[in-house]
Amino acid sequence: MRKLLSRLSVGLIGLAFSWGAQAADPIFEPESKLKVEAGAGAGGEGPAWHPQLGVLSSGKGHIMRLTREGKSVVHREEAGTNGLLFDRQGRLLACEPKLRRVTRSEADGKLTILTDNYLGKKYNQPNDITVDSRGRIYFSDPRYGSRDDMQLRDDQGRTIEGVYRIDPPELTGGEPKVTRIIGRELDRPNGVLVSADDRFLFVADNNNDSHEGTRKLWRFDLREDGSVDLTSKKVLRDWGKGRGPDGLKQDKKGRLFVAGGLNKPNPPFEPAEGVKAGIYVLDPSSGELLDFLPVPTDEVTNCAFGGEDRMTLFVTGGGVLYSIRVTTSGRVVWPE
Repeated sequence: MRKLLSRLSVGLIGLAFSWGAQAADPIFEPESKLKVEAGAGAGGEGPAWHPQLGVLSSGKGHIMRLTREGKSVVHREEAGTNGLLFDRQGRLLACEPKLRRVTRSEADGKLTILTDNYLGKKYNQPNDITVDSRGRIYFSDPRYGSRDDMQLRDDQGRTIEGVYRIDPPELTGGEPKVTRIIGRELDRPNGVLVSADDRFLFVADNNNDSHEGTRKLWRFDLREDGSVDLTSKKVLRDWGKGRGPDGLKQDKKGRLFVAGGLNKPNPPFEPAEGVKAGIYVLDPSSGELLDFLPVPTDEVTNCAFGGEDRMTLFVTGGGVLYSIRVTTSGRVVWPE
């Protein structure tokens, strides 16, 4: 029954898009303009909205916080985080590439290391994070920059940049369990997102370190046990030779908001024609480009919905935290 309802839901979404999503109401409020909320490195990555705290972001080596009054302050010093997300209990999940681990922070600040190795081998650089309706955590583990100390390899000695799932104790009946669900099937997974109905896992495969690297957004079918059907792999959009996709989120209509692109040369790479920096709004079934929000500062890394009505999109790019109003509320894990 769950699968049938999920398929009906996805079918209805697909039908709505087939009738012409671009002809419907605008995605971004017509009178709204991109607003700078915090600069000077405060908006580096991983925005996450909290109804009392404001907006958290990874920047300046810390977790920064934009208060409800609009002031930028340090929330957690020397955190070294990337992707941030509040789980279904309002606890902060964080990818910490510097210490090569994934953590959870309680409301009182207590820090729990959820995982810092896989089968005794240190992760590469945990990057982005998402959760499903049962509280399972999924995170990507690419490696950008020096690759000298990468420990995760296959039986042929080849490096693995994968996607992992953490099953919480309430599902395992004991200790948390970590499983690699995607390995060498992708080049360099970055942004990850589980769809609202748990049916799909979206993965931004973004190897910008190589001219021949993959810069694609993939969609995989998720099974009920949280495993991935690797044969279902479908490319939704290819950024070609341009800077590929990074973080991504979804609104209540299912549309994908994907950070990517480049405005200025970043040697040895040049901006590719038609691949400017900004937020690419895509159909989740076909990958059709529905709208594009240009962002002036490179590199555009991620986005998140927030505000009391979930109709403010926060964007991180070039160390700047931006905001803009949208016409449809965004999907957030917490608060529902």
